[in-house]
Amino acid sequence: MNLTTFLLALALVLVVAVLAAAGAAKLARLDGAGYPAALTRAAVAFTATLTLAAVLAGACAALR
Repeated sequence: MNLTTFLLALALVLVVAVLAAAGAAKLARLDGAGYPAALTRAAVAFTATLTLAAVLAGACAALR
């Protein structure tokens, strides 16, 4: 795997994580949560997305 492919995959994962965090924050605000609670939910969604991507990358590397 060359550097360009790695950087593009990393950028894609980061964009998906940011979109998941933004969606979680928006849903929290629509649910009536305050800004600190919405920010906390966004942080949890962002971290969970990055963790899932790392686990999937590790599993793919183990299969290779």
